[in-house]
Amino acid sequence: MLPLPAGGEARFLVCAVPSALGRRWMEDQSLIRALFDQSRIGLVVHDTELRTTRANLGPEFFGVPLATDPWRHTPGQDLRAILVPEDADAIEEQWRRVLRTGEAVIDWEHSARRLKAPDQERILSSSAFRLEDRHGRAIGVAAVFTDVTEQHTARRRLALLHAAAARLGQTLDTTRNSEELTRILVPDFADLACVDLVDKVIQGDDPGVFSTGTPLRRIAVAPAGTWPAETYQRGDPVYARYLESDALRDGRAVLMPDLADLREQLAPDLERQRLLFPEAAASALIVPLRARGRVLGVLGLWRGRDRLPFGVNDIPLAEEVASRAALSVENSRRYSSELRTVETLQRSLLPPAGAEFTAAETAGTYVPAGTAAGIGGSWYDVIPLSSTRVAFVIGDVAGHGLGATATMGRLRTAVQTLADLDLPPEELLTHLDDLATRLAYTEPQPDGSAGGVVGASCMYCVYDPVTGRCAMASAGHPPPILTSAEGRTRDVDLKPGPALGVGGMPFEPAEFHLGPGSVLAFYTNQLVAHDKVSSEGLTRRLRESLHAAVKAGGSPADIGRAAVDRVLTEPAADDIALLVARVRALPDGATVTWRFTADPTVVGQARELVAAQLSTWGLEEMAFTTELIVSELVTNAIRYAGSPIGLRLIKDKTLICEVSDPSQTQPHLRRARLTDEGGRGLFLIAQLAHRWGSRYTPSGKTIWTEQTPGGAPEIPLDLF
Repeated sequence: MLPLPAGGEARFLVCAVPSALGRRWMEDQSLIRALFDQSRIGLVVHDTELRTTRANLGPEFFGVPLATDPWRHTPGQDLRAILVPEDADAIEEQWRRVLRTGEAVIDWEHSARRLKAPDQERILSSSAFRLEDRHGRAIGVAAVFTDVTEQHTARRRLALLHAAAARLGQTLDTTRNSEELTRILVPDFADLACVDLVDKVIQGDDPGVFSTGTPLRRIAVAPAGTWPAETYQRGDPVYARYLESDALRDGRAVLMPDLADLREQLAPDLERQRLLFPEAAASALIVPLRARGRVLGVLGLWRGRDRLPFGVNDIPLAEEVASRAALSVENSRRYSSELRTVETLQRSLLPPAGAEFTAAETAGTYVPAGTAAGIGGSWYDVIPLSSTRVAFVIGDVAGHGLGATATMGRLRTAVQTLADLDLPPEELLTHLDDLATRLAYTEPQPDGSAGGVVGASCMYCVYDPVTGRCAMASAGHPPPILTSAEGRTRDVDLKPGPALGVGGMPFEPAEFHLGPGSVLAFYTNQLVAHDKVSSEGLTRRLRESLHAAVKAGGSPADIGRAAVDRVLTEPAADDIALLVARVRALPDGATVTWRFTADPTVVGQARELVAAQLSTWGLEEMAFTTELIVSELVTNAIRYAGSPIGLRLIKDKTLICEVSDPSQTQPHLRRARLTDEGGRGLFLIAQLAHRWGSRYTPSGKTIWTEQTPGGAPEIPLDLF
């Protein structure tokens, strides 16, 4: 037996020993002794029965007393007396093949656990060759080896860390990151693995303090296909009271190298056993997923009985991988929180999805982007106007994130304010464009670039159910798709103007007549520009799906869902808005119109006509206040505007009274002083009517009032 250097631990180098050395084995032992003493190489010589005849290993390897002379060893010693059966069988199989074929084994790494310490992992790198006599006959096997346990452990550690660095954090999905963590650790490090996250983390909220009773949920297991049925399954709730919460809260792993004793101690607590101890598990390691000082969940690892149990040397590696995973989970949680915040803000700035008016039935569809970076400023709106008219609005702000969402909210508010002035579509967009230009110059982005309003698009459309007239204009937005009452589907013939904030070009309006039952579909450009298919192809697909849905007689909500489901075949990179409106017409007899000259005598005639019409509609209780309103408005038109004077009554959910004249001067409400002879007319109207207002027309202006049925309001005495 070749002795090791004095006081030296077994630390060897791999080398291949030529056959000539075997033939000279008995001739020059001093040469061999010097060779192995200096190079610290392990050597074992076996006979043809694989019994050990020579070795330079100390007794701590064999586990039996040896002779004083290290080259003289007790005959008959074999590997089964030294190593655990599984490792001895694997090594003997290789040596028999060397004896049989003469083919050497070079640098073969294998497990060599000793019988006296079966739980201590040891990896050897061996090279074996056949020994022959002078006549070429096999006389044994010589095996040269080194102990590479440390190198093997280091390589395994580096491989796991490299896999964790390369594969974790590739997605911002919490579940997928957790699943990737379990796949990294199984089977290289553990036989079973699971990830239990705090419920709040899964929802994107702050996890809070981790303690006994903290609700968790199992969101990942490996191997997924053969996960033990007796333990918690993926998706099941898990409670921290079944874990060593104090240790985990402090960021310390919980090591259970032998589950047999724990099973006996916890025999009455079957629920805890069900969580921690799968039937096939022999040891366990529970590691906290801790990031930025907070525990987000736990990583559970188990090994079976045919594998070395977890030891203290496994804890640093498991904690380092868990730390990387926890950071990925925390990033995913923060991303989910940001995505939810942006999406919630975006949805809060949108009107209700469905709305019904006298003029139309509408349904809006908003599809958020798949990522927070894609959520921007797509919006739609339905604004009721005076005289039962309605405005349809859809737009999109260039850019993404909270800035684009906030800009969208400002533009929507501006459109609602301008719509209250009853401006024509092209004039409203002109004012909106001025606002966008001003915001772009006065509120630059942090990087110094232009404000986020530049490049925003907007479509504004007004429909009048009394006349069936539809007018619209576009600022850089695609025209809507129209399905007429006769069933023909086409794009509206509209030339879009420049986007908001660009300026320099006028907005050209389009006017046409819509029959009752016609359907207008307004959409943002991302709906037909998200796929590899051409925009023209997606627009055609959208047109066909709308036509089929309208023909099937679905509601606007059904039409919108059908269109989005067919056109949107993959998660959108940008948010999408779609507004579907089915227009209506007022029933016959719901409106009546008169025209007068600017003659004071027509005031009494107007009152008589109004009273008669209200009697026909069964609204006699509203006659007194309506006559007062009509008398005041017609008198003002005669005095300040001149001929012609128009009077129209509209019976809807409210009673609408309109007086039109050729003057472009807008009336202003004021409180008259005691010495004033006039100035009380509009104040009186404001007291009698539920709402009132004025709008410009191509030939002048129209003053309108709305009254709710239910009796005449009290007239303030201080008016007289």
